[in-house]
Amino acid sequence: MKYDALIIETNEYDYLKQTMGMATNRRDMTYHASTEKLLSELKSAKIHDLPDMPEDVVRLNSYVTIEMPNGMTKKIQVVRPEKSDVATSKISILAPMGLALFGYAQDDEVLWQFPSGIQAVKLLKVEQSNTDQN
Repeated sequence: MKYDALIIETNEYDYLKQTMGMATNRRDMTYHASTEKLLSELKSAKIHDLPDMPEDVVRLNSYVTIEMPNGMTKKIQVVRPEKSDVATSKISILAPMGLALFGYAQDDEVLWQFPSGIQAVKLLKVEQSNTDQN
């Protein structure tokens, strides 16, 4: 992990904690595992005000190019649940992949629960959206 802990912007930290408490798909095992992992990591997360946020950290509206365990790459955008659209690669912050990537930085490897078991996903590139940061 590049920064030794998750890096999260103050307002997004508050939003995430509130939103995770209202999530509806708690019975899904992949979601449950992702939620538990994030909740555990939030305990040691570094919370920053917006001006102090590193540009290479996954936040709301970030574009993230990931390398899957099979070597394929995919570019996604992590968004609020109401803006998610799998057809356009907009992944909800509350989806297992969104939960897994949030707060990590470019070049990090994230362990993620796939149907075939836990495998590493590499964050190749993180780009911040110029609009709609929160």
